[in-house]
Amino acid sequence: MLMPKKVKHRKAQRGSRAGKANSGNKIDFGEYGLQALESCWLTANQIEAARIAMTRHIRRGGQIWIRVFPDKPVSKKPAETRMGSGKGAPEVWVAVVKPGRMLFEMAGVNVELAKEAMRLAAHKLPIKTKFVTRKEQSEISEAVGIQAATAVEHE
Repeated sequence: MLMPKKVKHRKAQRGSRAGKANSGNKIDFGEYGLQALESCWLTANQIEAARIAMTRHIRRGGQIWIRVFPDKPVSKKPAETRMGSGKGAPEVWVAVVKPGRMLFEMAGVNVELAKEAMRLAAHKLPIKTKFVTRKEQSEISEAVGIQAATAVEHE
């Protein structure tokens, strides 16, 4: 299971899931990626289940990168406990995921195999995701760059 070796503070505040992913939203390592379309807390178990589903499908061919790490502790009080007496003990580790975040990347396999492996992994996750390729991503960024350039010229 993924979890940090050491943390500065054992218990963390809940934080905010508003907004879009500013970093980690592009394919940096592989050829194909699985991108989040919604925000959520991904638990270490969910990340591991998705990783296993992908690796089993590609049968030790290719390479997989996990782009999220569960570094936030989520505490929970025991069942049927009265209010008060402090915050509960840390139960699970989660990765905060915002829309646009690249969750997994893959290389060294063909498109059909990668798409099917990512589909199986997506079924293990609690959010909507989409399959993206490096080629698609470069076309989109070029189109956005062209639009930005034409907008500057018109002003």
